[in-house]
Amino acid sequence: MGSNKGSGGGGVALVAAALVVLAGAGGAGGAALNSGASGGGGATPVTSIGVLKWDAKRAARGGDTEGAMRNLGVRVDKQAVKQELDCRENSFGQVRDFLARTPCTALDRLLLAVGDGAGNASVVSVAWVTFPGRNQAKQFDRVVGVHGSGDVRPLSTAVLGLAEVSFTAAHYWSEVRDTTIAIAEAEPAAGAPDPELLDALAEVAAQLPRP
Repeated sequence: MGSNKGSGGGGVALVAAALVVLAGAGGAGGAALNSGASGGGGATPVTSIGVLKWDAKRAARGGDTEGAMRNLGVRVDKQAVKQELDCRENSFGQVRDFLARTPCTALDRLLLAVGDGAGNASVVSVAWVTFPGRNQAKQFDRVVGVHGSGDVRPLSTAVLGLAEVSFTAAHYWSEVRDTTIAIAEAEPAAGAPDPELLDALAEVAAQLPRP
């Protein structure tokens, strides 16, 4: 079950951390938002973002990150993955307070830089927080899903060689699967990405399986 937040310190020692930065595959972006038939007169049919999300979410659930983004009309230019165990140190606000009382068992974070080939670029963050039990994951979702309650810090966009982008949770989605909650956020990085696309990027990215 998903939740959309954006619509309206010390602790356990770090046990393991690994950072991997990959360049995205080349080639143009995939499905365009305006995908009408060529030739003939009349208005060009517009493919709704809801239709595009259907295939994108299916690809994401299968672990195909590039295919999922391509279905939304963007391509992955760069990505970074980091795995560690210290959730409290990588959080703030009421979210941090919860994690101090209820430690996680794993934290995996992904950062994507995506673009549409027309000068519009976005960054997408996903954090997978795993708990010992499913009830703890659901309780955490209720805390992190409240706007202003804090967050698990996304990876810095500097790891992708980009200017710093602040994540505001304006474009947010979360998904709880068993003992793991996926928290996804999207922000514009260049040009003027459509806010509806940013919402879709977060919703689709939240479907990705934990690395």
